[in-house]
Amino acid sequence: MMTRRLLQLFTGLAMYGISLAMFIRAGLGLDPWDVFHQGVAGKTNLSIGVVVIIISFLVLLLWIPLRQWPGFGTLCNAVLVGVFADVGLALIPEFSHLGGQIGMLAGAVLLNGIASACYIGARFGPGARDGLMTGLARRTGWSVRSSRTGIEVVVLGAGWLLGGSVGVGTVVYALAIGPLVQLLLPRFTVPEIRKPRAGKPGAGQNANPAGTREEGEQANAAVPAA
Repeated sequence: MMTRRLLQLFTGLAMYGISLAMFIRAGLGLDPWDVFHQGVAGKTNLSIGVVVIIISFLVLLLWIPLRQWPGFGTLCNAVLVGVFADVGLALIPEFSHLGGQIGMLAGAVLLNGIASACYIGARFGPGARDGLMTGLARRTGWSVRSSRTGIEVVVLGAGWLLGGSVGVGTVVYALAIGPLVQLLLPRFTVPEIRKPRAGKPGAGQNANPAGTREEGEQANAAVPAA
């Protein structure tokens, strides 16, 4: 089971980075966080992969006052998505005609949905940005959706001001990724194996309801607010 979880985690993060490169090559707009990443990359002359890694660790610093702690998957996410985004940009050509751009955008959304379901379903912890949203929701009492909407409005606006790409792809991602992840997540979630405790009532039932709630928050965080 651990082998499957690790393989699923690393595969999901690799696909996520490649999907980011596909969004950029499509040239039709990015999701809110990547609009911000692209804007920062344009102003600093750093690759977008390097910017993704730097921003990931800066966001993790914001976890400290929220008393949110990273998992193994969180740290892997912070590094590998950026690495594979740069790999994808080196391998995937730009498209100058609309048909190719639309096809690339559709493929990026689908791959991103599969990637999200893979790494969330591996149960190694949320990504830095998703953890910020769930942590903020937990500490403030806001819903995950409200927390996500507020944060993404800020980063989208900042990214747009910095020159990040906002377009039809931004809208398509917002509308499509939530239902796609919800559809795929049950198929990719690795079941948790619990050992029954002798002499304890209800043995074999969920011994960690808080953990189940956290997994639910991670799944909700993967669904972008409309």
